[in-house]
Amino acid sequence: MIAKPAPSRARAAAARLGRIGAWSFGLDGLGVADAARVARAVEELGFGSLWIAEGTASREALSHAAVLLSATSRLVIATGIASIWARDPTAMAAGARTLADAFPGRFILGMGVSHAGAVGRRGHEYAARPLGKMREYLDAMDSAPLSSPLPDPPVTRVLAALRPRMLELAAQRTEGVHSYFVPVAHTRRARAAIGAGPLLVPELAVVPDERPDTARAVARTYTSHYLARENYRENLRWLGIPGEELQGGGSDDVVDALVAWGDGAAIQARALEHLEAGADHVVLQPLGAAPGADQAIAQFTRLATALATPGNSRPRL
Repeated sequence: MIAKPAPSRARAAAARLGRIGAWSFGLDGLGVADAARVARAVEELGFGSLWIAEGTASREALSHAAVLLSATSRLVIATGIASIWARDPTAMAAGARTLADAFPGRFILGMGVSHAGAVGRRGHEYAARPLGKMREYLDAMDSAPLSSPLPDPPVTRVLAALRPRMLELAAQRTEGVHSYFVPVAHTRRARAAIGAGPLLVPELAVVPDERPDTARAVARTYTSHYLARENYRENLRWLGIPGEELQGGGSDDVVDALVAWGDGAAIQARALEHLEAGADHVVLQPLGAAPGADQAIAQFTRLATALATPGNSRPRL
């Protein structure tokens, strides 16, 4: 029988993270030097973490994390998420162990089963039983014959999880959950499902724009993409949102629940709602920036400034 991770490991990871982190798809569109420059800026601005994606057109997640870890000195780099279809379990375990050993306490391996379309583009057939596939993958990772020493602290692992059974698996087999495209109601329900010990790190998309029409227009470029995916729609229906409100980019109420927009106080208030609902760490994904390192840095700078408390230049809540 495989032992459940000690709750103390998740609590230690939560302490290292602090309360507010950053999330970005945009680094994949930059050269490595520019991506590293953005990561250094995120660190200097006071965010506790930077989460990076792994789509079919993205950089390979673990090597990308290594580049960003090497470019920074304190920032936690996390994969949100590393697809279990992109590498076999032994390769995932070995890569994560290498990063955890090289950068103690600064790497989080977020893993997920991905989506049928993305898996198909990788040349695989999506599992009819994603929960079983993830359980088998974790079994194989935990039994991988690795000769490298166990890092101290050990690898922090979290699962991309939305619904009850995957949330339960995350709590049983990893340090916790990274949830994406979720309202505060999901954070509250997820914390009840996983209990007090495991990590809970929701992503929160933000648009720092006080004009409702333009803010929601930017937000809908994000919501329309994810509402086209069955797993995200089903999750929102599970939370009690009627299906007719999930058409297209979603109703105004749905957009407002999923994307925090407005001034710094409004964004701060939504992040606090997630924290009060049980999140350990909220990772903010600013929407609407033009491509480019300077634009990304300016957007994170604006966000950090909006979240800074009086007398403290770092984003705090």
